[in-house]
Amino acid sequence: MRNPLPPLVTERLRELRERPVERVEKGFGPRAAGLGTAGLGTAGLGTAGLGTAGLGTAGLDTAGLDTAGLDTAGLDTAGLDTAGLSAVGVAAARPLLHRAGFTYPLLILRETALAGNLEAMAAYCARAGVALAPHGKTAMSPELAARQLCHGAWGITVATIGQLRTYRVFGFPRLLLANELVDEAGITWLAAELAADPGFEAYCYVDSLEGVAILDQVLTRHPAGRRLPVLVEIGHAGGRTGCRTDAQAVAVARAAAATGTLKVAGVAGYEGSIVAGSQAQTLAEVTSFCRRLRVLAGQLGAGQLGAGQLGAGQLGADGGEEFIVTAGGSAFFDVVVRELTAGGSTGVTGITAILRSGAYLAHDHGYYRTVSPVSRGSADAPVLRPALELWAQVLSRPEADLALLGAGRRDAGFDKGLPVPLRAVRRGGTGADLWESQLTELNDQHAYLRLKPGTELAPGDLVCLGISHPCTTFDKWRVIPVVNDDDRVTDMVHAFF
Repeated sequence: MRNPLPPLVTERLRELRERPVERVEKGFGPRAAGLGTAGLGTAGLGTAGLGTAGLGTAGLDTAGLDTAGLDTAGLDTAGLDTAGLSAVGVAAARPLLHRAGFTYPLLILRETALAGNLEAMAAYCARAGVALAPHGKTAMSPELAARQLCHGAWGITVATIGQLRTYRVFGFPRLLLANELVDEAGITWLAAELAADPGFEAYCYVDSLEGVAILDQVLTRHPAGRRLPVLVEIGHAGGRTGCRTDAQAVAVARAAAATGTLKVAGVAGYEGSIVAGSQAQTLAEVTSFCRRLRVLAGQLGAGQLGAGQLGAGQLGADGGEEFIVTAGGSAFFDVVVRELTAGGSTGVTGITAILRSGAYLAHDHGYYRTVSPVSRGSADAPVLRPALELWAQVLSRPEADLALLGAGRRDAGFDKGLPVPLRAVRRGGTGADLWESQLTELNDQHAYLRLKPGTELAPGDLVCLGISHPCTTFDKWRVIPVVNDDDRVTDMVHAFF
């Protein structure tokens, strides 16, 4: 499943991929940033790993380049800027992960898992008849979001106007702000962006009369040249944003429809914050919430607003475009899909059900592994694989059952559980058994790894950690190597937090 990227996205990503990595980036020491002789020896770069794709015709400074490690036959010797490693350069060189001169700790993405997750979720949504607007806040990576568009994503979801602006810088043409927008400066910027580009689509939420009034007032002073599509958000007791009752939602929809600056484009909600006494109770409440969302979408999509009606120009885009119903975190998306498509969705023609899951892209070894639909035995749910790994060195072995690793809260999420030890590599290259080991505590820069006495692990050895909750791990890194099954670095992605 491959869709072409918009030309502007392609151009902006090309510029990003050619940009040298700053030497101050975490994990990118002088050797990795410069790809010099000390960081890329002959053992780390074989002839099979050096492709010419992506190498340009200008900029290869051969001084200091370890040519003994490069098969120069057929190499266009003009694209690898040794003053600063770029994504294009690393894709061409394909160095071995632990011989490329990276410093530790180091967060990486496994390409096989990443590609598999992209394919699995795209296929799942296609079978279910729902669109996918994956949440871009998970990774804040234009390269990863572009791959999601290539796999058929309807658009990209964001959580703040700042995130929306970031993706817009890279040319993304359809962005869903899954939040209320009451920031006057942000609204003013968005109005100007919409006015400047008729092909750009942006959506945001409304859940109050006050929020509607703020949008209307600012857009009246700073016209966007067209109505801004808004989704009426519903919430639940004890949850976060969203109308608590359907009557409130109808009142907000009527207020938005009465303005000259907004159009009611759909309804939205978030079920991931629902927690009950047991898993069965939680699933029941999530189901009820999604059904409520579906029914309200049917009513508003048909133009039914109690005593009033939504007219053409107030519903969707001048009455001619899709009306949206959207929900979906990464824990209960199977329930969302089932309920939003039940009985032919809402029974109203022209309503599009959109899933907003984001963490599926990287999945994890912790929280999402235990709460995902597959873990509950959900039929036809996509099988996802953890794609993120955090590599850290053993700094000290002060006690028989304790090793201190050089990674901590500044490097991995810990809000949904601590990282999980997966495997170890000794300094000589051999593996080490981490059976029954457990990470018990994180400081800012240290991880406490409890071991069985006698475990062969010493300072300088490497430990691979799986993470729990990708959202709060991605945000601690700005450049992340992508690694294949042979431990060769095949690409790099950027994160903009």
